[in-house]
Amino acid sequence: MENPVLLFPQLNISASKDKSYYKVMKSTVKEEPNKASKPGAKQKRNRLSLLLQKSELHEAEHLGKPTDLTKASSVSPEEAMKWGESFDKLLSQKDGLDAFTKFLKTEFSEENIEFWIACEDYKKSKTTNELFPKAKSIYETFIRKDAPKEVNLDFKTKEVTSQNIEQPVLTTFDAAQNTVYRLMEQDSYPRFLRSDLYLNLVKGRNPGRPTLRRRSRSFTVNDFQGVRPDFTIWQ
Repeated sequence: MENPVLLFPQLNISASKDKSYYKVMKSTVKEEPNKASKPGAKQKRNRLSLLLQKSELHEAEHLGKPTDLTKASSVSPEEAMKWGESFDKLLSQKDGLDAFTKFLKTEFSEENIEFWIACEDYKKSKTTNELFPKAKSIYETFIRKDAPKEVNLDFKTKEVTSQNIEQPVLTTFDAAQNTVYRLMEQDSYPRFLRSDLYLNLVKGRNPGRPTLRRRSRSFTVNDFQGVRPDFTIWQ
């Protein structure tokens, strides 16, 4: 019979090895959640792709493209063609005025048509009590220096208009309105007739808001600048 004293040390050694193995396994299990919590390269690429898509969408929305043209889309091609006969014909039609206003917004010059509309409304005033507040509002919005929607007027016209504000009458803004009208007729109106907005109406196409198509993009090294590599995924 073997000496039991010799067997017990072996058992103790085996037990100590088991405990060491258990400790290693336990520490490994504790570290696994930490590894899982760190975003991997694939997750980072997904986040970067999402940021790029949001950036492209934000950019597309700020390119000055036509937005709400559903109202103008009901215009028949025949009616739209009449707008090309003269600038006065265009402004005399409500749908034409709306379409032209939307076009000027794409060029960031809508203050011209807004001023013209304000003057038309001003001339419809029926009492002298209506003239003064309207005249002051138009002057503060469109005429005075550094006005929020200042229109482009020559020095003489601006001076005469500023003087007329003190005692406003129905013709107070006539000179300024005519100046802005000629500017739109000679500059903005020809571009409107060449614009996609107008040509689509003439062709009977829906000029509504263009669909933003999701663009596929190949990633390059530059796309990952500033992203720190995570080598733990290879361990």
